[in-house]
Amino acid sequence: MRRASDGWHAIVRVGAGEHRVWLKEPPAIGANYVAELPLDSDFDARAYAARRLWRAMKGRRPGPAFHELSRQRRERLSAAIRALDAYAAGSTYRAVAEALFGKARIPDRAWKTHDLRNRTIRLVQGGLALMRGGYRGLLRPKRKD
Repeated sequence: MRRASDGWHAIVRVGAGEHRVWLKEPPAIGANYVAELPLDSDFDARAYAARRLWRAMKGRRPGPAFHELSRQRRERLSAAIRALDAYAAGSTYRAVAEALFGKARIPDRAWKTHDLRNRTIRLVQGGLALMRGGYRGLLRPKRKD
């Protein structure tokens, strides 16, 4: 638990799960608490998180997290970060591609028109976008409405 200018931030461990909680005032042992959920654009996520916390506190399975990344998306993000690290360290696109995809898959000739070159460039650009603040989009899922 830590105090910040906007209140108290805590990680509540219930069973195997962790839940992040914000309190206006310091917590008190034995006190009853209420979840206040503003009716704003994040209401769905907040209500889902409050329900997961309530279920966990009642000894029930909380269910999946509101926003989970698919395996394919996680792998692409990992590759983008690795590509960015190598590129920022001064590696060429070819060297980045060799590290990501293996040297055997990179042609000696026709590198300039090879699909893996374009894919490597897109991964580096994706990593740069994440570095410039795009990672915030991972924390807030896109709305469906």
